Amino acid sequence: MVAQTPAERALARSYTTGDGRISFRISDLLVEHHPNRSLTLTYWLTVVRPDHQDERWEFTLPWEDKSFADIFTSPSPDPDRLGGLVHLVHALLEEWWYTKGRERQSAKMGRRLL
Repeated sequence: MVAQTPAERALARSYTTGDGRISFRISDLLVEHHPNRSLTLTYWLTVVRPDHQDERWEFTLPWEDKSFADIFTSPSPDPDRLGGLVHLVHALLEEWWYTKGRERQSAKMGRRLL
């Protein structure tokens, strides 16, 4: 895993949901910067839940919100804004996890790995 900026390092950290029911163990993160200042975040992760087999996934999150562009590239981003970014990305990751089985758009964002 090559995380260059503080934002990439923060986004590449594994975490457990607030209720403690699901852990997202992140093994790699690729951040692609596009000329229009949008990004694509691609995660390789293992989802760990009690009483379930661990599942490995590739999850791709297109990021069009340019208001965070400076946070992604800054060598020392504002801690509050960085925390907000991490919170938003985690919320989107969890939303994908819970909706991937019934919403087409969510389903297209992830690919289960063997």
